[in-house]
Amino acid sequence: MTEKEKMLAGQLYNTLDPTLIAQYHKARKLIKAYNILDSENMDERKTILSNLLGNMGKNVWIEAPFYCDYGENIHIGEETFVNMNCTFLDDNLIKIGKNGLIAPGVHIYTAIHPLKASDRIKNPSERNDGEPIYRTASKPVTIGDNVWIGGNVCIMPGVSIGDNVTIGAGSVVTKNIPSDVLAFGNPCKVIRNI
Repeated sequence: MTEKEKMLAGQLYNTLDPTLIAQYHKARKLIKAYNILDSENMDERKTILSNLLGNMGKNVWIEAPFYCDYGENIHIGEETFVNMNCTFLDDNLIKIGKNGLIAPGVHIYTAIHPLKASDRIKNPSERNDGEPIYRTASKPVTIGDNVWIGGNVCIMPGVSIGDNVTIGAGSVVTKNIPSDVLAFGNPCKVIRNI
């Protein structure tokens, strides 16, 4: 199994694997080009996003600056708007449905590490050349259709958010959120049906 396959399967993987590092550098070049591009250059914006993202529906709009790890693990449905200063750490799949509204400063994380320091940090005797000191795995994040994620929301690894949901600004989403609800808080919880 390749390190990329391990990453997408949620297993511990080598974040310094040459294939993953090559995709990381490709993404960094595309992100840099995208973030400095004149906002009126619509054709070039679309070309860069098409080369960066795994899949992008019709009329997706991403405001610069935008940041991600690999890009190819991000799938965004049609008519979705991602506002400025969003960070999507796509060490696993990030799927966002259609008609989404992602406010400024939203962070979506897929990478996880063992909580206990002795499990998270490798002893020097456990490490080979070309391997990181930290152990890393990942879990996918799924966001349904017609979802509004408020400003500065943080969505944690493995979370699934249903359809027709509003997540209030500043929330930290640590658990799954069902469809057709308003949810907010730290930790984020369902407030009422909508």
